[in-house]
Order: sequence, then C-alpha cells, then structure tokens
Amino acid sequence: QEQVVESGGGLVEAGGSLRLSCVASPRSLSLHDMAWFRQAPGKEREFVARINMISGSTNYADSVKGRFTIDKDSAENTVFLDMKTLKPRVRAIYYCTAKAFFGRECWGQGTQVTVSS
Repeated sequence: QEQVVESGGGLVEAGGSLRLSCVASPRSLSLHDMAWFRQAPGKEREFVARINMISGSTNYADSVKGRFTIDKDSAENTVFLDMKTLKPRVRAIYYCTAKAFFGRECWGQGTQVTVSS
C-alpha cells in the first residue's frame, strides 16, 4: 500500500545538471529516512545519497560528493537529488527508497538518467 515514485530523469549533456524528485505516500507515513541508489547496465546497484527526514543529516557516496546534493521536504514526504557536473557517456536508473520508523524500506520503480558526450 505504501508507494514511492521517482521523476525527473532524462537526457542531459556531460557536465550538465539534472534534478530528480521522489514522493512517498501516503502522506501520513512517518519516515525515518529516504535515499537514492543507482544501477548501470551490467553493474551492481550502488548507494548514492541518504537523508534523515527528521534531522536532515545526509550521507553521500564518495563518487558523488561535491557534485550531488540530497534535500527534503518532510511535510510532503519528498526528497530531491540535485546532480551537477554529470560525467559523460553514463546511463543509469536512479531508484528512490523510503524507510518508515517501524517499517521496511520501500523502493520505487526508478527513473532513467542518460548523460551524453
């Protein structure tokens, strides 16, 4: 019954920027944290960034530190991923997760990001 939906993926030029959004529902759900993961074809899924929905504290993968920023709107159960200085010729599906205080981590369907040369 819980739902996580990502949006904002698409094609972007190398060095460009893109903003992803994710909404967890229902709105009454009390969330502990939300996070972003990504998976490229033929590779394992990897952690990108996580944010605590109460304190706002964040964690980032070393590969995206200084380029990606995760932010939140706790009242709307929404999280954002601002991606800058995107690397060339990369394609990955970005997945959003939401974790309630006493529930399991729920995953969205993903949104594809393609970086051209």
